[in-house]
Amino acid sequence: MQVLTAESKSGTAEFSNTAADPETKNQWLLWLVALLLGVLFAPTMFWLWDRWTLSVWNHGHGILIVLVVLYLVRLELQKCVALPKSSSPWGFAIIVPALLLHMVDTGINSQILAAAALIFSLPGFSLLFFGKERTKAIIFPLSILFLTLPIPLFLTESIHLVLRYIATDSVAWLLPFFGVPVYSTGTLLQIPNGSLQVADACSGFSTLYATITVAILTAYFCPVVHRRVLVLLIAVPLAIAVNIIRVLLLTLLVHWIGLDVLATSAHEISGLATFVVALPIVFWLGRPHPVDQGEQ
Repeated sequence: MQVLTAESKSGTAEFSNTAADPETKNQWLLWLVALLLGVLFAPTMFWLWDRWTLSVWNHGHGILIVLVVLYLVRLELQKCVALPKSSSPWGFAIIVPALLLHMVDTGINSQILAAAALIFSLPGFSLLFFGKERTKAIIFPLSILFLTLPIPLFLTESIHLVLRYIATDSVAWLLPFFGVPVYSTGTLLQIPNGSLQVADACSGFSTLYATITVAILTAYFCPVVHRRVLVLLIAVPLAIAVNIIRVLLLTLLVHWIGLDVLATSAHEISGLATFVVALPIVFWLGRPHPVDQGEQ
């Protein structure tokens, strides 16, 4: 026989009250729903990861955009720390259509619709776990995640071609300044050590996509109007210029070392370098400076 003291009775009553608390039950139910949907969307998340890591110049910008969005969401939620905890059942009004879209993708097995459904469901989860006010604060960064979806090549083929022509013509114009004779035709650069084809992977589309996305996010959160305009206007020419420099450096390396240099890590590192150079410039231009304090 167990003897209950006053302290143990108090602890038992407290546990019973906690277990019977409707808010606690609702929280457990929400986490259960989130867990089940996480299992449902797990194959889609793995598919997105495979596409983002397939090649640094195809969809590599997806990882960068996700990291930037996570950072901005964290900043916005920190600003809302004083708000009381809340939850809105309207989140199910977003999650249910997202599930229907996922069901459609299950039939056609495109994965792109399932990925869109995953991103579409995120504001619904935010409403359930964070409430209306916090969701309003992070809805814009969450919507930017749609730009991480892999775009089929046939939809962007013309853009790739224009970017390839721009890079080829620009590098052909710059090489003589470095003492390198060159003949270009179409997207082909011919120099004494060999011929280089500016392919889709070297078009700079991924850098352009990522730079535009980060510029939109930076402009949205920038409090200074003229810096917003500057960031949006400079995104495209900056991305194109950085890619031209990349193709120029690779061409010079081929001239000095030979075509074998393209088979080394220099090729992929140069692709990563375009992100490393372009994105911090966008952030720096969008950051308020002391001379801008009067305009905020």
